[in-house]
Amino acid sequence: MRADARRNHDRLLDAARAAFAERGADASLEDVARRAGVGIGTLYRHFPNRPALLSAVFQDALAALLRRSGELAEADDPCRALVDWLRAVVAHAGAYRGLARALMSASHDESSALAQCSTPLRTAGERLLVRAQEAGTVRGDVSIGDLMQLTNAIALAAEQDPADAELADRLLTLTLRGVQV
Repeated sequence: MRADARRNHDRLLDAARAAFAERGADASLEDVARRAGVGIGTLYRHFPNRPALLSAVFQDALAALLRRSGELAEADDPCRALVDWLRAVVAHAGAYRGLARALMSASHDESSALAQCSTPLRTAGERLLVRAQEAGTVRGDVSIGDLMQLTNAIALAAEQDPADAELADRLLTLTLRGVQV
């Protein structure tokens, strides 16, 4: 990438992070371009659609979640490791208004750029889930797809009631009681 193109790319990502933090994942792409000091055509040259921009914005968070799953993969208590990781996923999905909804949609559309976030997360979570199931602490009929949908649903529910800072954790605790043996 040429130096000017790299600068535009980086400015677009910074502007998108700010816009998404202020207005949620549905923030206007025109606003993102304006904040970055470029035209909307430049934004679309770098990111052909909203899911591609969302995916690029969340690569740092994705990398952190993947690192965390790797750290937890050898934990002494596989169930606790899964729970800790799911809490981190809920926090990630709730980071921006609208992100949980976008991630839920991406789980049904493997061609979506957001699937680039969803697929590695599912793989990382699957390893933790299988360990917990093999340890006999999580029911065998629980799938990672179900857990990912539940974590996104919990983040979406918490987004609807921002005054209740403990809602996501309470809902996750209730959900996890249902999947444990």
